[in-house]
Amino acid sequence: MKSKKQNALDRSLIGHLEGKVLRLAEILINNEEVEILQEYANTVSITRLNYNDHGPVHMRKVASNAMKIMNIMDKAGIKFNLELENIGDIEDSRIAVFIASFLHDIGMSIGRDGHEKMTITLTDKIIENVLIDMYPGNIKMQLIIKSLVYEGIIGHMGTQRIHSLEAGVVLVADGCDMEGGRARIPLIIESGSKVGDIHKYSSAAIQKVYITDGSENPVRIQVEMKESVGFFQVEEVLMKKINLSPVKKYIELYAGIIGQDLKRYL
Repeated sequence: MKSKKQNALDRSLIGHLEGKVLRLAEILINNEEVEILQEYANTVSITRLNYNDHGPVHMRKVASNAMKIMNIMDKAGIKFNLELENIGDIEDSRIAVFIASFLHDIGMSIGRDGHEKMTITLTDKIIENVLIDMYPGNIKMQLIIKSLVYEGIIGHMGTQRIHSLEAGVVLVADGCDMEGGRARIPLIIESGSKVGDIHKYSSAAIQKVYITDGSENPVRIQVEMKESVGFFQVEEVLMKKINLSPVKKYIELYAGIIGQDLKRYL
């Protein structure tokens, strides 16, 4: 059964989408297999491994972040790789990015190590069926979009080099989900100190992440935090992902403690 948070995020996603990507979102949101795998990924991540949220709420937030980034870039006249290479248009790019964002952490249902590849193993048939629905009879687009989806999934940890703007958006969108809510459950069930706790406490310090129009570059990311430990999350997670993303040149990044001057990173 979906949580209130999931339902609210679903309504928000649906309310901000249109065209083919809206139909795509409705298909994935209502896919029983996706729902089961996302929930179980969170069970493994939080209960078994004591990590932050890697479940349905996180994956919805990443999809929402990705759509925001793409919309801003599109409004600024930036063309994504499918259009630059005369393969498709912005809607096709949105479809690839949405699928990758919405499914990217399902591999956490197996474990942390190599979960990007495990996501592809677990979702291969789901992705194939969705793309048959989105591109009936067009095998070329089905295969190209599938490859782009896989690049976005494989690249979201920043451990494998990616080359498309589409995959770069997924990488940054994932890094932007760092607000305190991601660490809420692990903090509640804390069972003693261990190596890696800095990720939970730094995430808990992040109050809000804003993705808006920039002043010098198209996309402005602004991170507001309650305590300085939040800078760890910005510098060791978000900045590393942005530095590895092909969309870096379109981003300006600010972060700071609420009530104090913001620090500019990019």
